[in-house]
Amino acid sequence: MAVGKEILTKIRSVQNTQKITKAMQMVSTSKMRKTQERMRTARPYAEKVRTVMAHLAQANTDVEHPMLTQRDTIKRAGVILITSDKGLCGGLNANTLKRFFAKVKDLQDSNIEVDVCCLGQKGLAACQRAKMNVVASATQLGDVPRMEKLIGPLTVLFRKYAEGELDAVYIVYSRFINTMKQEPVLEQLVPLTPEHMVVEHSHSWDYLYEPDPLTVLEFLVRRYLESVVYQSLAENMASEQAARMVAMKAATDNAGNAIKQLRLVYNKSRQAAITTELSEIVAGAAAV
Repeated sequence: MAVGKEILTKIRSVQNTQKITKAMQMVSTSKMRKTQERMRTARPYAEKVRTVMAHLAQANTDVEHPMLTQRDTIKRAGVILITSDKGLCGGLNANTLKRFFAKVKDLQDSNIEVDVCCLGQKGLAACQRAKMNVVASATQLGDVPRMEKLIGPLTVLFRKYAEGELDAVYIVYSRFINTMKQEPVLEQLVPLTPEHMVVEHSHSWDYLYEPDPLTVLEFLVRRYLESVVYQSLAENMASEQAARMVAMKAATDNAGNAIKQLRLVYNKSRQAAITTELSEIVAGAAAV
């Protein structure tokens, strides 16, 4: 049985770890509320841009845009992978990477080459270990998604698609369901599918354009794609804080259980030492 002093040292060590995990849990709880609010406020903008874009595309069927045109065959695809920059958030990144690598395997089995754009340090490190073709990346995104950090990597991927180097672009991220549940999601970003262009109203729409319908449509498509990526990043950040809060709460509870077990062992060790001392005293007195 371990010496009492060694057990006390272990207890203090676990207590210090428990303080850290408790603090991280409280920080994540505070950040989670802010990221959830940010995620919800970003949704109306993306929905309105999508609606106007759908109306514009339906009102001008003769206008063709590369982002709206379906390719006959897919020879090369791009994937935007969104993960967190930090760990200690349970299996959030592992589940996202599992979904990502499953899609990459399906594409490679179909002889489709894959270019990857990584948003987040964990995804970038995983792709580098797997020797994926990373064409653009952005890390250290912070707690607030900022569009200026995303413009560069997204431009690389969308330009390759517009020039015909890519035939499809997908996005993989963690969608926030609730505090206890986050699920990895894979969506096709471009070309835009008919589901993206569904509008609620059955009547037709038309607009006055300046300078011309194609220019306006191109601007709206770009804003829509950027808003989708921004919304996905906001969802992933909310999922990250929720997963970290749950993980740190579990770590704090486990530390409490470990302290209880160590105290039980310490008390048994102390009791055994006292019993041994009493036995020695009684034996010595009897010998005298």
